[in-house]
Amino acid sequence: MTRLWLFGLLRRRFGRLAGVAAGIAVTVALLASLAAFLADSSSSMTRRAVSAVPVDWQVQLAPDADSAVVRNAITASAGTTAVRQVSFANVDGLEASAGGTVQTTGPGKAIAFDENYLKDFPEEVRLLSGRLDGVLAAQQTAANLHVAPGDIVTIKRVALPPVDVKIDGIIELPDADALFQSVGLPPQAAPQAPPDNVLVLPSDQWQRVFGPQQTARPDTTRTQLHVRLDRTTLPARPSDAWTIVTGAARNLEARVAGQALVANNLGARLDAVRGDSLYAAVLFLFLGIPGIALACLLTIAVSSAGADRRRAEQALLRVRGASLRRILVLASAEALLVGGIGIALGLGMALLFAKLRLGGDAGFGMVAMGLSILTGMLLALATFLYPAWRDSRTQSISASRRVIGRTTRPLWARLWLDVLLLCAALVLFWQSASTGYQVVLAPEGVAATAVDYNAFIAPALFWIGSALLAIRVSARIIAANGMLLQALVRPAAGKLSTIVAAALSHQAARITAGIAMTALAVSFAVSTAVFNTTYNAQSRVDAELTNGADVTVFGTEAHPAGARLDQLAALPSADAVQPMQHRFAYVGNDLQDLYGIDPVSIDDATDFPDAYFAGGKAANILARLAETPNGVLVSEETVQDFQLSVGDIINLRLLNASDHQYHQVPFTFIGVVREFPTAPRDSFLVANAAYVAELTGSDASEYVLMHARGDPADLASEAAAALAGDPALKVKDVGSAAHLISSSLTAVDLSSLTTIELSFALALAVAAAGLMLGLGFLDRRRSFAILSAIGAKPHQLAAFLWGEGLLVALGGLVFGLASGLTIAWMLVKLLTGVFDPPPEALSIPFAYLALVLLLLVASIVLAIQLTRAIGNADAPQRLREL
Repeated sequence: MTRLWLFGLLRRRFGRLAGVAAGIAVTVALLASLAAFLADSSSSMTRRAVSAVPVDWQVQLAPDADSAVVRNAITASAGTTAVRQVSFANVDGLEASAGGTVQTTGPGKAIAFDENYLKDFPEEVRLLSGRLDGVLAAQQTAANLHVAPGDIVTIKRVALPPVDVKIDGIIELPDADALFQSVGLPPQAAPQAPPDNVLVLPSDQWQRVFGPQQTARPDTTRTQLHVRLDRTTLPARPSDAWTIVTGAARNLEARVAGQALVANNLGARLDAVRGDSLYAAVLFLFLGIPGIALACLLTIAVSSAGADRRRAEQALLRVRGASLRRILVLASAEALLVGGIGIALGLGMALLFAKLRLGGDAGFGMVAMGLSILTGMLLALATFLYPAWRDSRTQSISASRRVIGRTTRPLWARLWLDVLLLCAALVLFWQSASTGYQVVLAPEGVAATAVDYNAFIAPALFWIGSALLAIRVSARIIAANGMLLQALVRPAAGKLSTIVAAALSHQAARITAGIAMTALAVSFAVSTAVFNTTYNAQSRVDAELTNGADVTVFGTEAHPAGARLDQLAALPSADAVQPMQHRFAYVGNDLQDLYGIDPVSIDDATDFPDAYFAGGKAANILARLAETPNGVLVSEETVQDFQLSVGDIINLRLLNASDHQYHQVPFTFIGVVREFPTAPRDSFLVANAAYVAELTGSDASEYVLMHARGDPADLASEAAAALAGDPALKVKDVGSAAHLISSSLTAVDLSSLTTIELSFALALAVAAAGLMLGLGFLDRRRSFAILSAIGAKPHQLAAFLWGEGLLVALGGLVFGLASGLTIAWMLVKLLTGVFDPPPEALSIPFAYLALVLLLLVASIVLAIQLTRAIGNADAPQRLREL
């Protein structure tokens, strides 16, 4: 009997079963695709975090430690691919003669890398000029001493006579902050700035020069072992990788207790990224759960559209003696059949997406697959089995007949639950926003990061409350059959607006359900699209802030990029180029970055959002700087550290090009700058380039900012080719910078998530409007057949259809747009921690929203036209069939 029942359903109810299967497929596909994206994004974060760390561990030996013992402990604690030795020595100062003047520096460092160190750790040193096999001077040291390859530098050793060395090359130390870090400081300690004066000596020469100092003053030298771990064995998730790396580091500390200290650079990086990994989970929940819930609701709604017919069929079975067990078996078979088909289609769609969008090896694990299958099967059982059990337990055969009349208002409406939910959402959101709320909690040194899921309460309550409010308002307007309802349907019903409004008022429950489903779908589409667009726009701002512009050419004082300005401006892909000085200035005893710009034209090459500055709009503050030749913009941290007030005179010490000594230069503090292109996150200064050039005797611009006509990568390739003969100049584009910005989440490409969300949102919006409306029309074929049989004209029947379609479209769009924009605004505010700087306003994807509107209207028109086509059949014949 079960087989015959299923065959009969497939023959007579194929369309409705296919609709339910499609709904289950969409639910499963959305859930599995989001899970695949989440796994891929976590893996991507781990790969990028690992690739950004040149030296995984820095193991600093105690003065009396046995290097061989520590090396053995390292290899026993973790798999390694390289272990190299670095020696450090303090120097009292450096001195050099150039151009008839003598330049002297303060204390510095002399270091030595062992043989093959640069082969295993090539990111630690970048050659600017000369050669690598000799004595090397850091670029800032070379600028301070005004030396070049071939010059002699005197090293003032501690407690020993000075010694002369010949400079063979000028280098940059890109990882200087980590290289010169103080190993063993507590995590809460503030990081120390790297030394300004550094020389790198060959290992044997360092031993000859500083061996005696190491014996006489062991406190002025130290030895480190730099370790690269076997990264191929790390788990894909950042939190799991952090656990493995941190555990291995602690194991090493236990093995070498008293002999060495460990700086776990890789662990520190993964520690930061694990919080961002949870932000990806937050995005999954914030953006995915509403879509999954909407797909479930739509699936149930499709099945519920045929509830009357199912109750009649169930009543017929009971009349013929079917037991409750037999009815439930038939319903279970139907659920398994439809659910199985839907789950298979959904998993196939998700797997295809993972292969096409996330790479050939992407997919979803057993947990994600199991969760997707379980969700699909529970949805199928809720759609078929539960209604069958409920109706058989609560309704008699006679009660299965359709009852006409007003029904009791639902409990939520009597309790004003919609208003209460909206008020609670706004209160909770206001409380979160006013207390410096953080969605992701990753305490320093604590193994487990956590998401404060209270963040979900406000937008979730608002989403539910707005849907219930849409039902309340729509039902009130439709059921009242007042002037407003007649005015709403008049464009579609014309002279029949009064009659159509009266007829629709008796269908308030069904129409408001269609409006609510359409509003939820539109809200999901709008909130997802607006958030994703804002996210993508702000990720671009974040990357451009780090890189400086679409393309930036980085030079040094000895090799300024501004010297090639004309050549760069002539590149075909260059739309605008602007030079920018990058100098150093002492604020008291604190050496800070100083950026010299032309405030009138600097924004030709890069963007300056208002969030970069405090106390005014970016345009006004740049204009104020242009009007004040000796003006300076100071970072917030510097303002707080030195207790500065606007209008104060600040005496900065700048390096003068004529004598290569630091001299005081007065500046007027005119404003606070929070962020600036290429600037560090803490302490920096911004001044007029003309004033800096005049007072320092050098108009060189170390950097050049470039705005691209098209793809920044094309301009970067052209600039790199033009500057190939000058290795001291580095060319970087905004795309490469996106992989290195400190917030790993904004470095993750959300195009895959955007594709998932927007595609499903569009499909759900179209289905909610057209399918709900079409199913409602099909359930009223008998009413239309009667009207047609008694002489109603086709255009008169169409007035009822167009009037209902207009109500669903208007109600769904109005409530959906209002709810979607509000939820998107709440999401952006709650996830402000992702962005640096935070967005000033929402980015509205007008093209996508227009597409949603167009397809939604098209789906309604299609549903109406199909219903009209069915209505053209012979009315008596349809009455006999129905």
